[in-house]
Amino acid sequence: MKKTNIADILISNDDETGWLVTYADLITLLLVFFVLLYSLSSLKQEKFISAISSIKQQLKAKTPLTGISDLIKIEDSTKSKISLEDVTGLRTRQDAMVKDINDFIIKTRQNKNISVQTLNNKIIITITGKILFNSGSASLNQNALPVLDKIAELVFKYPEYIINIKGYTDDVPISTKQFPSNWELSAIRATTVLRFLIKKGVKPDRLTATGYGDVMPLVPNTSAENRAINRRVEFVLEKTDKK
Repeated sequence: MKKTNIADILISNDDETGWLVTYADLITLLLVFFVLLYSLSSLKQEKFISAISSIKQQLKAKTPLTGISDLIKIEDSTKSKISLEDVTGLRTRQDAMVKDINDFIIKTRQNKNISVQTLNNKIIITITGKILFNSGSASLNQNALPVLDKIAELVFKYPEYIINIKGYTDDVPISTKQFPSNWELSAIRATTVLRFLIKKGVKPDRLTATGYGDVMPLVPNTSAENRAINRRVEFVLEKTDKK
């Protein structure tokens, strides 16, 4: 009888089942590969969602972005408006001043009497005449004081701006000993505001005052409401190199 060698049995078994080791290694590598792909895709998705959320906050988007096409549309429609300050979150001095004014308007609930806009790198604050003066008068009333105090505060906070104070009236003629016409009334109102700011400590070389009478109405003088809109004082703030 032929003797069976244990070594021969082991070698024979290795020849028959050795492919299982290679197969198991391959399956393991494939499993690791797909797990790695899944992890990378999840990481990218989280970063993409985070980036979209950041852009939405900067653009103050009112509708959710659901895909790349939405993002491209927003980028195309706003590329001329988005600046470095928008991307980094840093406000320009002009934006900061406008925000301060709007915060004051909201806090004091004066949105019907005070407005602010930017035009050609200038900030224009418009205040209706009834807030500052009584009808036919160039003397500041009590309601004017907190408003002008805020204007003075802004002037101190942003010393790089000069201020042109412009007075306007409606088209109703006035003829008194003190004010022969609307020109005089508008000019004296503007200089009254100027003197108030000087008393608050604003340097006179930063201020000018001009009266325009009724020649530059915002709306037609066809009703009492429209005339009230046209009776106003404007503060035109323009940035200069001098601080």
